[in-house]
Amino acid sequence: MAYKGVLFDFSGTLLRIEPVATWLRAALDATGTTMTEAEFDHAARELDRAGALPGGSSPERLPAGLEELWRIRDRTAEHHRELYTSLARQVPLPSEELYDALYVRHKSPAAWAPYPDATEVLGALRDRGVATGVVSNIGWDLRPVLREHGLDPLISTYALSFEHGIQKPDPRIFELACRELGLPPQDVLMVGDDQRADGGAQALGCGYFPVDHLPATDRPNGLGPVLTLVD
Repeated sequence: MAYKGVLFDFSGTLLRIEPVATWLRAALDATGTTMTEAEFDHAARELDRAGALPGGSSPERLPAGLEELWRIRDRTAEHHRELYTSLARQVPLPSEELYDALYVRHKSPAAWAPYPDATEVLGALRDRGVATGVVSNIGWDLRPVLREHGLDPLISTYALSFEHGIQKPDPRIFELACRELGLPPQDVLMVGDDQRADGGAQALGCGYFPVDHLPATDRPNGLGPVLTLVD
């Protein structure tokens, strides 16, 4: 069928977060902190293993006491910040201020790169009269990131988990997004890299198109097939 609206996930779908080493280097620069090369390499590896970078790897092991916070991390801004700064604190760093600097850095536009075909596909959908939206499990306002990268004018509406206290795959967040688009769920396609979270839209009656969670340079045309589903 030809869909009249398309909803996109944010992280791993439209944009990709920077590598852990780049993230750590930016925080060091922002705080004027120095580390030896060996210390830096070790810290970057351990931060990755800890799952401390939102949008990056999941934790290899959740520390005791953080299991419930992990489950509800995207329901509020406070949960999100507490969880990810707690994960980062599993890794000893030379300055306490680095933990806050790391969290601040991941929310900056410079920390994110659009997938190569994101602008083209969103623009083509707009030209076809297809309504678009972003549905994201996230603990902060991603609109400035999309605005900085020129994608915000191509997006009709947003349903962000922390603004509604609802996380994917709860059908209510997809219902809210469809209502904002002014379309019934059966006319809407959800695009995302997480089968469980994004695929939850199917319970409401939406279609689902999966994309691979890869570095931006390794997925030059993952979104392109969406256009065939709206024609």
